[in-house]
Amino acid sequence: MSETVTISTLDGEGSFDCYCARPSGEATAAIVVIQEIFGVNRGIRQKCDRLAEDGYLALAPDLFWRVQPNVELDPDIEAEFAEALELMGKFDQDLGVRDIEATIRHAREKLGCEKVGAVGYCLGGRLAFMTATRTDADASVGYYAVGVDNLLREKHAIARPLMLHIPTADHFVPPEVQAAMHEGLDDHPRVTLHDYEGLDHGFATEFGQRRNEEAAQLADQRTAEFFGEHLR
Repeated sequence: MSETVTISTLDGEGSFDCYCARPSGEATAAIVVIQEIFGVNRGIRQKCDRLAEDGYLALAPDLFWRVQPNVELDPDIEAEFAEALELMGKFDQDLGVRDIEATIRHAREKLGCEKVGAVGYCLGGRLAFMTATRTDADASVGYYAVGVDNLLREKHAIARPLMLHIPTADHFVPPEVQAAMHEGLDDHPRVTLHDYEGLDHGFATEFGQRRNEEAAQLADQRTAEFFGEHLR
């Protein structure tokens, strides 16, 4: 079952929509699904639906609500991809993480979930890293996270498990950035990195030209096992 719920900001001065997919039975754990630059589109909603099938309560907050509410864009359409890049340029990532924190609190306090994880893609992968350093999420996963090299100064704050999926041919994350991620995080006791040789950004998308079926299934299986260990 799915619905749209309203979540209040941490300061109580605003609110935003959030797609919520509920499992058939009682859920004791929730996962916040963090959008790409294309908004809470069909692919992100399907990510939530799949997590609900696995027994989690899944929540995808509309993080672009301050810029343009209810964005749904298709990365395979050139004009919509360009629009997404423009929206990302206007997006305040620090406020976005606070909205993720508000979603985590909503899951715990309003929906009764004992544990809450987070999983994000692209921009959402970067925000998943920031969620691991700035919130009390119980476990976080980032797919093809962008710009993590300039967030490594926050790695000391990672107190709970974090997993990152890194495609080695990601044209948004060049080899030197990937090298910095490994150098900075390989020895971190709470961080696990997985490389996907020769794959590009967006390989685990639910729909469209970017998906690589074999790699997407492998990454999603690793994510399922990770959440199974840390959220159950």
